[in-house]
Amino acid sequence: MWSGMKSGGGGWSGGGGGGGARPPHDITSQQGLRQLYNSPVVRAEEVRRPLGNSAKMWGPAYHTGARVTLQDNSKWLVHKGPDYGVSSQTVVTDAKHMGDRWVQKGGSKDIQGANVSDYVKAGGKNYVFGLDDCQSGRNRMMKLPGKGKK
Repeated sequence: MWSGMKSGGGGWSGGGGGGGARPPHDITSQQGLRQLYNSPVVRAEEVRRPLGNSAKMWGPAYHTGARVTLQDNSKWLVHKGPDYGVSSQTVVTDAKHMGDRWVQKGGSKDIQGANVSDYVKAGGKNYVFGLDDCQSGRNRMMKLPGKGKK
């Protein structure tokens, strides 16, 4: 599912993030999107991958987001980037589309009282490199209520 995604551009999580084709949407109805956005999150963990087509992460140069687990045990990646979405640059992707370059790094915690839409809102609508980018969005997401390593 590519929440708020437009065709073309660089939002595909499994790829390098630069202008590649996107896989088909996993959720194709407005009702399905609403149900996902209203779903309670039970766990959140910080995930990262190298930028572009790089094989390694170098210092602070990496793409990041939050992988959330829902009550039904499904996992979704919430992350942001330039031109990733239409109404928001923070998007939700089924974690099954995450490539093998994504790794869990940083905090993880159990969540109570937050849903997927809270993570999208925390990620932020706009993308501004260095000011309100994927790392800023991930930091705000990981500050949502929960217990665990932050």
